[in-house]
Amino acid sequence: MINASAAGVIETCRKNRDKIGTLYAGQNGILGALHENLIDTSKETASTIAALKHCPGGAFGSCRYKMKDIKDSTAEYERLIEVFKAHNIGYFFYNGGGDSADTCLKVSQISAKMGYPIQAIHIPKTIDNDLPFTDCSPGFGSVAKYIAVSTKEASLDIASMAASSTKIFILEVMGRHAGWIAAAGGLAAEEAGDPPHIIVFPEIPFVREQFIAKVEETVKEKGYCVVVASEGASYADGALISGSLNKDAFGHQQLGGVAPTLASMVKHSLGYKYHYALADYLQRSARHVASKTDVEQAYAVGLAAVEKALQGASSIMVTIERSAAKRYNWSLGEADLVKVANVEKKMPRSFIRKDGFGITKKARDYLQPLIMGEDYPPYKNGIPQYPRLKKILVEKKLATGFTD
Repeated sequence: MINASAAGVIETCRKNRDKIGTLYAGQNGILGALHENLIDTSKETASTIAALKHCPGGAFGSCRYKMKDIKDSTAEYERLIEVFKAHNIGYFFYNGGGDSADTCLKVSQISAKMGYPIQAIHIPKTIDNDLPFTDCSPGFGSVAKYIAVSTKEASLDIASMAASSTKIFILEVMGRHAGWIAAAGGLAAEEAGDPPHIIVFPEIPFVREQFIAKVEETVKEKGYCVVVASEGASYADGALISGSLNKDAFGHQQLGGVAPTLASMVKHSLGYKYHYALADYLQRSARHVASKTDVEQAYAVGLAAVEKALQGASSIMVTIERSAAKRYNWSLGEADLVKVANVEKKMPRSFIRKDGFGITKKARDYLQPLIMGEDYPPYKNGIPQYPRLKKILVEKKLATGFTD
């Protein structure tokens, strides 16, 4: 969905070329701006830009680079000003999650603290759905759809094997501190008692004995047990069920390995044969199973970002607002970046069953509209077709480079 938002930005800028001028895309996010590696989007054809709406991955690259606070180090900001001045840049659109909101906020501070006029607008996109002040985040609806579909299909497979073979299936999904993606697995159930039988949330402290007891009870009743587990699940003391000691630039611990850890617990305690899967990159790149609602929202926030900038807005994030009407309806709003950056929206306790192992009707009512509708990419020879961008860099104007 990050590309659908990019399409919204680029196409809207092209319609306002007299006010915008040339739109550049930073190669690999903020690093592209710092290194003066700027892609001239005007060199891309209209059909290629339109095709971004169904392209997975980040078409212009991405990064995990944390800018220092402006009061602690001015070097990065002085460099940005040099690049912005050299290429006459007055608008800055940054697409991503909480870390991107942090970067966008810091860039917006240039205008006030360093006297350079720049309007910075954050465009929300995170599969984790943990950005505050927006009903949902583009990217989440499609990941939720993928997880719900995968859970349902794997559940049918395990049910067919359970009588004489595998009785446990565990699907590990992304979600550091928020269980939105894990909760989406619950949409696979059409009736009470349908799989997934257990959802492991980061918001609910993990208790091994309770988990094992629930698995055993489910197998006795259903003949098998399907589990959806969030990678960020942890014990009451905050210790992760499984995780790496490696951290990224923003201090986030590298996660992964919850599924095999849970499977090992089950095998050791109950002896059941198991299979597990890590959705990993597949869940966020499976454009062939996208939510139409998600695609529409992703494009809309990109379009709105440009319109709001032209109206004079800065240091805001475009938000998606859900109407109070019974029938699902949404509109666009905005939130102050100061309130958005470095804040995580977790699952409300009212969305999680009392036993901590499933979702409530309230959660289902929230989640269901976000996965609605299909938006398939074009196919050729049985394979989805995705655009190939030229990514032509503009000529550098600065004599010096930048060292990370």
